Amino acid sequence: MRIGRLISLGSVVCGLALAVPQAGAVVAGREGGPLGGSTLMVLNARGGVCTGIVLSPRTVLTAAHCAAGGTELRIHWKDGGEPVLLPPAAVAMHPDFRANAVATRQRSIDLALLRLSQPLPGRFRPADLRDGAPPRSGAPVVLAGYGVSREGEARSTGVYRSAALAVVEPYGPGKLLLWAADPVGAGKTAGPGACQGDSGGPMMGRDGDGVIAVTSWSTGPSGKSCGLLSQGVLVAPQRRWIDGTLAGWGERASWSPGS
Repeated sequence: MRIGRLISLGSVVCGLALAVPQAGAVVAGREGGPLGGSTLMVLNARGGVCTGIVLSPRTVLTAAHCAAGGTELRIHWKDGGEPVLLPPAAVAMHPDFRANAVATRQRSIDLALLRLSQPLPGRFRPADLRDGAPPRSGAPVVLAGYGVSREGEARSTGVYRSAALAVVEPYGPGKLLLWAADPVGAGKTAGPGACQGDSGGPMMGRDGDGVIAVTSWSTGPSGKSCGLLSQGVLVAPQRRWIDGTLAGWGERASWSPGS
């Protein structure tokens, strides 16, 4: 398994027909943040890195483009400073995920569930998923992940970072997707946000009170990929698929009511 080249995955995007790269690490964010004990890294054989959200000792939620193309995956964390690589026993892609969504202008739900071959260590705590209506424009959200802290610098990945953002609605209220941006720039000037390696990571309430969406891509100014809008797939509209898939594996997710 090749893990030295930690970069973002490919060029497929979910939801909108916008030719932007997938999200990676939190640029201009701070180290640490809510749900640090409920997340880990998802690596693939092409050298890509994503973030994953622990739902139970044996299941992880991430972005589907991280697992697309039949590539070999490994769940990654460190134990006593030593790297651990755990292969998933099963991968479930959302049936509405379309890897070619941009070219075909199709709707795509960029979510995947991973069933692990053995339980995670007890220090990992399952994250709560947020049910109910999504937050509206101006509401605070926290985005976090293991991506790069500086765009294009692969060596800055692998540290859990977070950034305080606010919901924006550039295309009107989202029913399937959530957009967020720096509260000051409102998605029009550069600021903190998702970047390479953050795909699959949590977008949550201000206090980390439940995962609202799973990060999928980002946009940036002046030809860059990061620093303007960060987008995620809302989990509440996908509850039936999440719960049904986990039930088939003998697992379940924890849901909290929306605010």
